Order: sequence, then structure tokens, then C-alpha cells
Amino acid sequence: MPHLPLASFLQWGLRPSRGLPRSCTLSTQSQPYGSPISQRNREAKQKRLREKQVALEAGLARKNKSPAESSKAWTPKEIVLYEIPTELGEKKDVSQPLPPAYSPRYVEAAWYPWWVREGFFKPEYQTRLPQATGETFSMCIPPPNVTGSLHIGHALTVAIQDALVRWHRMRGDQVLWVPGSDHAGIATQAVVEKQLWKERGVRRHDLSREDFLQEVWKWKEEKGGEICEQLRALGASLDWDRECFTMDAGSSVAVTEAFVRLHKAGLLYRSQQLVNWSCALRSAISDIEVESRSLPGHTELRLPGCPTSVSFGLLISVAFPVDGEPDAEVVIGTTRPETLPGDVAVAVHPDDTRYTHLHGRQLRHPLTGQLLPLITDPAVQPHMGTGAVKVTPAHSPADAELGSRHGLSPLSVIAEDGTMTSVCGDWLQGLHRFVAREKIVSILRERGLFRGLQDHPMVLPICSRSGDVVEYLLKSQWFVRCREMGERAAQAVESGALELSPSFHQKNWRLWFSHIGDWCISRQLWWGHQIPAYLVVEEPGKGHREDCWVVGRTEAEARELAAELTGRPGAELTLQRDPDVLDTWFSSALFPFSSLGWPHQTPDLSRFYPLSLLETGSDLLLFWVGRMVMLGTQLTGQLPFNKVLLHSMVRDRQGRKMSKSLGNVLDPRDIIRGVELQVLQEKLRDGNLDPAELAIATAAQRKDFPHGIPECGTDALRFALCSHGALAGDLHLSVSEVLSSRHFCNKIWNALRFILNVLGEKFTPQPAEELSPSTPMDSWILSRLAHTTRECERGFLTRELPLATHALHHFWLHSLCDVYLEAVKPGLSHCPCPAGPPQVLFSCADIGLRLLAPLMPFLAEELWQRLPPRPGCLPAPSISVAPYPSASSLEHWHQPELERRFSRVQEAVQALRALQAMYQLTKARPRVLLQSSEPGEQGAFETFLEPLGTLGRCGAVGLLPADTAAPSGWAQASVGNTVQVYMELQGLVDPEVHLPLLAARRHKLQKQFDGLIARTPSEKEAETQRQQRLSSIQLELSKLDKAASHLRQLMGASPSPREP
Repeated sequence: MPHLPLASFLQWGLRPSRGLPRSCTLSTQSQPYGSPISQRNREAKQKRLREKQVALEAGLARKNKSPAESSKAWTPKEIVLYEIPTELGEKKDVSQPLPPAYSPRYVEAAWYPWWVREGFFKPEYQTRLPQATGETFSMCIPPPNVTGSLHIGHALTVAIQDALVRWHRMRGDQVLWVPGSDHAGIATQAVVEKQLWKERGVRRHDLSREDFLQEVWKWKEEKGGEICEQLRALGASLDWDRECFTMDAGSSVAVTEAFVRLHKAGLLYRSQQLVNWSCALRSAISDIEVESRSLPGHTELRLPGCPTSVSFGLLISVAFPVDGEPDAEVVIGTTRPETLPGDVAVAVHPDDTRYTHLHGRQLRHPLTGQLLPLITDPAVQPHMGTGAVKVTPAHSPADAELGSRHGLSPLSVIAEDGTMTSVCGDWLQGLHRFVAREKIVSILRERGLFRGLQDHPMVLPICSRSGDVVEYLLKSQWFVRCREMGERAAQAVESGALELSPSFHQKNWRLWFSHIGDWCISRQLWWGHQIPAYLVVEEPGKGHREDCWVVGRTEAEARELAAELTGRPGAELTLQRDPDVLDTWFSSALFPFSSLGWPHQTPDLSRFYPLSLLETGSDLLLFWVGRMVMLGTQLTGQLPFNKVLLHSMVRDRQGRKMSKSLGNVLDPRDIIRGVELQVLQEKLRDGNLDPAELAIATAAQRKDFPHGIPECGTDALRFALCSHGALAGDLHLSVSEVLSSRHFCNKIWNALRFILNVLGEKFTPQPAEELSPSTPMDSWILSRLAHTTRECERGFLTRELPLATHALHHFWLHSLCDVYLEAVKPGLSHCPCPAGPPQVLFSCADIGLRLLAPLMPFLAEELWQRLPPRPGCLPAPSISVAPYPSASSLEHWHQPELERRFSRVQEAVQALRALQAMYQLTKARPRVLLQSSEPGEQGAFETFLEPLGTLGRCGAVGLLPADTAAPSGWAQASVGNTVQVYMELQGLVDPEVHLPLLAARRHKLQKQFDGLIARTPSEKEAETQRQQRLSSIQLELSKLDKAASHLRQLMGASPSPREP
């Protein structure tokens, strides 16, 4: 093909790219491939291109690997440590140059103690900020159990809360974020009991209550600080001077006051009712501590305190003989034969014709021979089993309701320790209930009353604290009446006074409160808030009366009340305090106001209550959030908060719930600092897993983390966690995702190193309001910065943090690093350097880091501290209290039309790069022409010809008039429907070398296409993916055909049939 003369290019508006010297740019008219080339050189070049193609395909294959596979391919990064001597709480020395690569340990060193010492996290400090708004923002951290350590689910809570808190603080609100931990009654007592037995061979009951509680407090002081260390490692900007513990003196006062007030209001009473009972713990437990385990059928389980494994998921049929009819019987089915001694009746549906003739008759108990009534009740389901059910009111909630309707007296046959009671007779008394089960079945067989055994799917209630099967026992306990308070809580959401976000949680809220029962708050423990209730002990010989209980803030107050009730002098009365403690959830329900000093009217309570927001996991909506709303409204007269933000549950990559027994519970610090597989496995072995669980957990760890976990850093972990939306369902977090955020940190790090190098030591920033862009590219990046600011502001205002993370990721990675920096680099190398881009770069760095600070506080602080201060204003001492950029203040930079026009330029750049990849032009800088059928677009491209040439890695770039024929033999690509891009090939591509390579690629793609066509359509989602893949391959085949056509034109040959 003959070359077009230089004059033609100048006529079309061709401009050399500033990325290369002019002489180099226009010297693309190298010797055409029509001239002789040695066979050896050609073969060598073809071999190199083949090797390059193989490497390219291998790279694509790596990109297409699953996250799990990618996570295994990480290579350890060099760890850079901050080694400048700095006293704890002193400001970090930032006078030294930045290390060449991002290292989390270097970045995160020293900042947190300085933030705390300077008081940046205290609301009192924020009133002095120049941007102070006078508004308040208050939150409390969901108090984690003092026994444990934070896992990734807790880290998600902290990341979201801290991002919101830091944003409110930077925008000038007076912020209070209260830290605290929960005393975790059952868990803490269990841990200390195990420790005492392991170290001293002492049981709890070998000590007095006071001595045991001293041991618990000692353990808390020694071991309870791990959570605080984790919170600091996560960068949580909590006001540590206001730290609370649900067993400290202030909380104790609040708990006692709440109990007394609820009792006086008639909302708290003592009664004998069925409760969830853990025989292993010998205590009542809350609903949230009961795990429902589904069994498909016959299942063997090992249980604490039971000498042998126990069978579950079996339905046993038992005959109850009809009294007076030797051959008549009623057969019932039960999965719990150990409760047979507690049966007081057999029930059938009144309309079940199979039993109509037996209405009013009596049956013989198969074990005791006692007569039991056959009763009718519409609650019985006639189509289930035989339609007849045994009634055991003392050990079944459903039977208790049925028994109450028929006036049946309950018979308790299982004791607190899980053994059979004396009611069962000498042959069963004292036996473990599951040992008694086998004995009962044997007796039934002997008596000929056993009628069969079959697999039966069932749901088994398991105590999450002990692993034992939960029993339902009749106990005299303290209960909170919940119906009236629950109605107010439901109405608060219905009326909009209380906002639940996401709103789909409102359905569960309404459902739960419409069926809420009374709340058992007694726990048979020593560690916890002892119930402030006293039994008036009757003198011997006075006769039996109903127990008289009094409630008081102190024993003296209780004695006065007892004197009034009994009419006897208080000094003569003997009071015995209830030994039980309150459910941990009772004190946790008071946390929003007890942490602020309630019941005293403190300044904090007046200023910061109700809380501005309650953020927590959706799994705590009913058990914690619901109870806070009930008690807060009742005790303070106000909702404890007006807005509730609920995040999803964190699951592992396989979608499993985080569980120690699965080995997938991760300490956030292991992701932050990195950890070897060996250390992860040692942590499992040091836990309390049984051998079977340990084997499963260690195998899972070896599969998920074969090389351990790479060091990712706090900022990367926080950013990855905040990138997930509340509406996206459960969060499936993989380490590879966090590692990707670390790469993002490294990109920001390198961008700032470049910008600081451009600015130099003598750079003086202009005031932001005086900054005026000098080039279209400057205008574009400032417009993108204004857009990013608006998106971040929207994300924080709506509490949809993924809006902010996405906007920031796109701005830093794509707009700034991939586009703007690459476009201005050639110009910045000129001497003297133009004044405009450095000022723009400074604003991008300053504003961009302040936008990033709530999400990545350590990285933002480290880099922002190194920027030169703007003249004429006192700089903030820390980015954590610097003003957050306001969208309205940057609106004058926003140019949507300019962004739209440049997006067309970016499409042209992508088309050029695709052509270069197709023809494997890695070093050459081909000449380029653009042609648009729309007159208005010509001007858009004219504006950005220079950056287009730089970003497109091409030489001279020109515009081809709409009515001009396309240059023959140039590669062509379409940009939408109106723009064509032409790239010169002659002198840059050897057709004889490239045509076979294109043919091989086409052959390979055609095989893939044919294979997909032949595949049988499967499920809808898979079929959609198949169709998308087919469309993608068709497009690629079309491009290859077009490329081959251009190469044949270069050879001066006519198009031939497709290559095989």
C-alpha cells in the first residue's frame, strides 16, 4: 500500500502525541514488508510471537481463576517496619521519604496511640473544630462477650460503625461512640470453672460464692483485654475514657433500678413456668442460646454427661391399653420415651372418628398402670401419626398449653441435672435421662406394649453453650411481661418513629412482637447481676403460706416493703435474697442509656440520648434490638434510638456460617498481620473442640489456607468489609477479596509517591477556591473528583457505604491513576513543568485522601500528613479531624457534559488498545485516524487528541472528515455507531507471520464455540452464562476475521476463504 504524504496528515488535523519526540512519532514509515526479509529472521520473529501468545493466554487463564485459586497464588511482600524511635502517644515522624512499596505494618504504626492521646475521639475535642456543626451523633458498640475475641462478623460491625463515626466527626458533628463489653454470664462462668478444674482441681461449689466471684474478676482483669486490643488494631475511634462493662458499678445500679421500676409497674413477676433448661449448665438459658439442629432421621450424638452415644431421629410407637377392654389400645408415637413417666393424659382430635367411641374413657399408663384420661382437643393434628398424642405438661411447651386448657396437673420427671426424679420410681430414679430412655424401651418390649420403631426427621434443641440437648422444665423464675411493651415497639416501626434499614426486616419485627411471650430473666449462675428480690422466710410452725417476695434497691428497702406487706416489724423478719442472677440480655438491653449514666441525669445522657443510630448484625434484631426498644421506651420514656442499620451475616467462601467447629472463624488480626497455616492449626488445637470436630476443622483450614493468610492490613480489611451492601444478602468474604483491597492501597501509595515527587519541596498549594483548570484533562479529573465527592456524601448520608467505596475505588484506580496520571506524565517531564497539573494533582491528593479517611484511616493519615499545607489557613493536626469534602463546595468543578465527551475518547482508547493487542503491537506507535458521522463529535475528539494519543499508546493522531474514504489496508474498529478508528499497519506488522497466528487463535475459538453449541442446555442461570459466552466468542471471531482481512490487504492479495 502506498504511504500517504505527511501533508495529508496535517490537512486532517494529525497531531503527534506528546508522549514521544516529534521526529520519533512521525517516523512510522518504515520499510514495508514487501521488501526482502531473511527467512531466518522471519522464523525467529514468528517463534517470539508464538511464545508471546502462549504467555498472553496463560495470563488470561490466571485472570479467569476463581478467587480461591487466586488466593493461593499470592507471594509474600517485603515487610517494612517503622523503626524511628517514637514514644507511645507521640506523633509519628513523617519527615522521612515514603518506602518504595506499601507495607501495612509501616503505615499503621504509631498513629492510633497518638489519636487517643490527642483526644480526637472525644466529643469535647470536636466542639473546637472550625467546621463544628453543633449537631451530635452518638452510637454504642454492640458489647462483645468478654470471654472471647472478635471474629470477622464483629470486624464488619466495627468497620461500618467506625466509617460512619469518622465521617460525622470530620463533617463537624459532636460525636460520641461508646465502647463496652458484656459480662457474658454463662460463657464466662464456664471458662473460669474449666480453668479452676484444670489448674487447681477445684469445682465451683468447692468455693464460696464470694471466692468464686473473686476468681472471675481476676480472670477478667488478666484475659478480658484482648477485645480492646482487637478494636484498636481495627482503628475503632472509640472514646476509651467512657468505656463500659456490663458488670461495673454504674451498670449494676442501672440493672437494679430497672428491675425495681419494672416490678413496681407490674411488668415483672415470679411464676412457675416451663423454661429452656441446660442440664449441663444447670441453668435456664435464653432463646438465642438454643440452636435448632435438623436431623434427617436416625442420628447418633455424643452429649456431655452421658456415658454412651444417644440415638435421635427415631419415632417409637407405644400402646396405651384401654381400661376395661382387654384387646383395645391407643397407640401413640414419641421421640422422647424418657418423658413417658410424666404423661398425664392422651389426647385426640374431637372429630377424629377413629376414637369417637373412646371419648371419656380411661387408658392404662404402659409403665405405671395408672389410669389416664383420653381427652379431646382441636390442637391435635389427626393426620400426624396415629392421631393420638401423649400429654406431658411438665416437659413440653405445647403440652403445657393443652394441659392448662384441660386442668391437668404437670408431673416433673426430669431433674435439674438431667437425671430422673423420684416420681419415676426406684427403678429409674437417679438415672441419666438418656440411659433411662433405653431402660424404658426395654420394659415396654418386655410388657408387649412396644409397637415399632422408625426413622423420623426432627429438630433437636441444642444448648449452644454446652452442646447438651435442651430440656423444658417447670421452674419458679422471674418473668418480664412483654405484650404491652411489644405492642409499643411494633407500633414504633409501623408509625415510622423507628426506622429499620433495610426495610424488609419490618416483617420479622411485626411477626415476632405479635407472638411475643413473657421473658424468663432468671439464671442459675453466680456470675452476673444477682436478682434484687428477697424471700420473706416464714418461721417454723406458722403453717404453709404462698411465698412472699419483695423487691428493693437494697436489703433495707426490701425489709421496709416486707414489713408493710406482713404487718410485722422489719427487724423481726428474715429475708433471703434470690441466689439467681439476671439474664445477660437484661443488662445488654439497658446498654444504650446505662452506658450514659442512667438512672442519673448525667450530662452525657442529656446530650447524647437517644442515640443517633444503632448498627448491628441482623441476627440480633429481635433478641437484642427488640429488647432495647421495649425496655428503653418503658424506662426512659423515649425510644433508645430512632434508626437501626442492620448488616448481613458474614459467611465463609463456601457459604457456611462462621463456626469454631468448622475451623472457619478468623481473628481479624490474622488477616491484618498475616499468619502461617501452622499457627492457625495450633489455635484450633488450643481450643475446646472434640477430636472429630478438630479433624474437620483442620482439614477445612488446610483446604482454604494452604499457604496461610497473607498480610493484608487494617485498611484493606475495612475497605473490603464496607464494600458489601446490606441488601446484598449474606456476606461471603474471601481473603483474596481483602488482598485485592491491599493492592488498591498499594496503587494509592504509588500515586502519592508520584504526586509528592512532582510537587517537590518548594511547591505552594493554591487555595481550593482559586484553582482553575488549565487543560481539558485538568477539567475532567476535577469533575470526576467532584462527582466522587457527591457519591461519597450520598453513601454516608444514606448509610450505603458501598456507594462510597465504589466511587473511591473508581476515582483512585481508574480516573486518577489509569487515566489522568498517564495522560499528564509526558507533560510533567518537560522543563519547566507547567503550573496547572501540579496544583490539580495536589487537590486530587488532598481531597481524595480526606474522602478516603473514614474507610482507610491509617493510609489516609500517613499520606495526608506529607502533603504541604495550604497557605493562609491553620491546618488540622490530623486527617481524622480535618473537614470532610463537601459536594456543594466542589459543584463548580462538576462538568457532566465534559465527562460524557471524554467517555467517548476513552472508548476510542479501548478500541485502539484492542487493535494493538490483536496485532501484537507492543512497542510500535502506529498512526491513528478517527472519523465520526456526527459533526458534534469531531469537536469532542479535537479537544482530547493529545491525551488520546498518549493513552492509546499511538503516534500521530488525526481526524478524518466524515465524507472522506477510509484509508486502505488500515486496521479498523468501531466506537459505538458513529465513530470509526483507523490504525496504520504497514511497516509495523508482518502479515506472513501474523496470519498463521490469527488462524490458530480462530481455530481454537471455533472449537470452543462448536463445543458450547453442542452442549445440552441446563439450568436457567447456566444457560444464560452459555449464551453470553457464545456471544463473546462470536464477537471475537468477527474481530479475527476482520484482522485477517486487513493483513491480506497488506500483502496485496485477494481475500481467501477462512483459515482452518
